[in-house]
Amino acid sequence: QVQLIESGGKLVRVGDSLTLSCKVSGRPLSSVAMGWLRQAPGKEREFVAHVTTYGGKLYSDAVRGRFTISRNNAKNLVYLDMDSLQPEDTAIYYCAAASTTYGPKRNDDFDWWGQGTQVTVSS
Repeated sequence: QVQLIESGGKLVRVGDSLTLSCKVSGRPLSSVAMGWLRQAPGKEREFVAHVTTYGGKLYSDAVRGRFTISRNNAKNLVYLDMDSLQPEDTAIYYCAAASTTYGPKRNDDFDWWGQGTQVTVSS
């Protein structure tokens, strides 16, 4: 069983930067692929980014060039660095882990989920 705890979400202004963190426990972080997904009010949960066990990364079109996912296996932490935040980035951000060897992207690709952290971007 993998436990995930997100932190770092808060109210920010347009153009601000913010870093989300995800603490992983229960399995070595090096053994799972990790992702960030988000759910805006009234919308379905959507993929944001993933990093595979070998370091491969993928981003959604909406965040590519602004967001960066990274992992620190020694500290069991996964990060999402977010720059140039826009109101459309407002959402609950979820950290998720997958036991697959390929890069997870769909909601059902992920096996474990955190509770989420709220990011609100005000204009």
